[in-house]
Parts: sequence; structure tokens; C-alpha cells
Amino acid sequence: MFDEIMRKFEDSPSQQAVIRLLLERGFSVNDEGRVVSGGIEIPNTGIAREIDVDRRVVDATTDAILADDELRRIFQNISAIPSLMDLAPVLDLNVLTVGPTDADQPGIVATITGMLADDGISIRQTISEDPEFTDEPKLYIITEEPIPGELLNEIRDLEFVRKIELE
Repeated sequence: MFDEIMRKFEDSPSQQAVIRLLLERGFSVNDEGRVVSGGIEIPNTGIAREIDVDRRVVDATTDAILADDELRRIFQNISAIPSLMDLAPVLDLNVLTVGPTDADQPGIVATITGMLADDGISIRQTISEDPEFTDEPKLYIITEEPIPGELLNEIRDLEFVRKIELE
């Protein structure tokens, strides 16, 4: 799906940058063509500044979104999910990042969260990046308790795990 969306903007790398930002941040586009997060409007100048494009590029992108029925359905229904990842150091939480070899393989989340549960580790949040929207999707698991080294080795040795990181 991500590739299909990006193809619609293949003639404009600047508009692709706007699309990427909207998807990454979970920003939607309302009927008036304004970028919003929930009911809060995000100024186009702020978006333009963030990705170093002209404000008019943001306007043109939101106009194109509203003019395309498929894009309109997608971008009017996106919502952001609060993440504990950036708060983890402040809240004394642990973040396990898993890079799978094939993110489309079923059972990745179930296997790893099951291993943590079997070890008595409470999971505060899991975030699984969608392989349709990310080139190298990752699984993020935020826990209250530290994950023992032995369990980290077991997770790293799973056939579908390419790499792990612990923060």
C-alpha cells in the first residue's frame, strides 16, 4: 500500500516527503484540507519547516489527497498512537527492538511476547511497524522489568530475528 501511495506522487519528491511525514506521525487530513492530529490543526508552515519544503507543497499534497477517493479514505482515517518509547528512560522502562528477517511472517509478535510472558515479564506496550509503510519494519516491546540476558539470547536466536537492540 505504501508503494502505491508513493507512486501517486512519483513526480514530486517534495510531496512524497509530506506523505511520509503524515504517515509516520499519524496525521490525518480533514475535509478542509488541513492537517490534523485528532481535532488539533497542525499548521502547514510547521510541516513544511519540519521537512524543509515550501508551505505550498503541503497545500498541493493535501489537495491531491482530497481529490483522490482512495487517498481521502486513507488520510481521513489515520490516527496517532501515543508511544512510550521516548518516555522509557524517564519512566525507567526498557525498550526491546526486534528487526525481523521477514516482517510478513506470522507469529513474530505472539512468539516474542509469549516468551516474555512465560518469563514473568510485564509488557507495557508493543508497537509493530507495518511492512506496507516502512522499508525495514521493527517490533518494539516496552517492559517494566529488565529482560534477562539469557532470554535476550533466546529471542536473538529465533529463526525470524535478524537483530535485536535493548535500550
